[in-house]
Amino acid sequence: METKTTQRLQFLTRVVRKECRHLATTDLRLFGGVFTLAQVIQLEADPELAERVEAFVGRFGRLQDTVGDKLLPLLLAALGEKTASAIDNLDRAERLGLLNSADEWMTMRNLRNQMVHEYVEDPLVLNSALQTGHAFVTTLISAATNMVTEIERRGWA
Repeated sequence: METKTTQRLQFLTRVVRKECRHLATTDLRLFGGVFTLAQVIQLEADPELAERVEAFVGRFGRLQDTVGDKLLPLLLAALGEKTASAIDNLDRAERLGLLNSADEWMTMRNLRNQMVHEYVEDPLVLNSALQTGHAFVTTLISAATNMVTEIERRGWA
């Protein structure tokens, strides 16, 4: 494999590890207790909570983008797989056991978009999206960890 590809995999491995830690920490800070619709409604009056929500949404989206848009295509190419559209790459990753479900990943992607775009308009939708995002944190971190583990197993990290 080209040195440039190996270096990029090493860099992305470090970034993904860090992003996983940051998301896990923020998830615990936001959802460590009970997170309710009443809190979502009061976000504008509670800047500290609003910052935690923003951090969660940002870190969830960033990890998903880094893994799905950067690490996965590069890893597939390094494995000798043909890369294509995002959904095709996700289907390949599912077949290779790198993630549980391409459909689940797409659900997470749509959820991320909902958390970002519905933030101001509808507290009920935001609360539902945040709760669902929280439920997906383990799935997202697991997929990221599977890819990092594969890179390490092959001696590319």
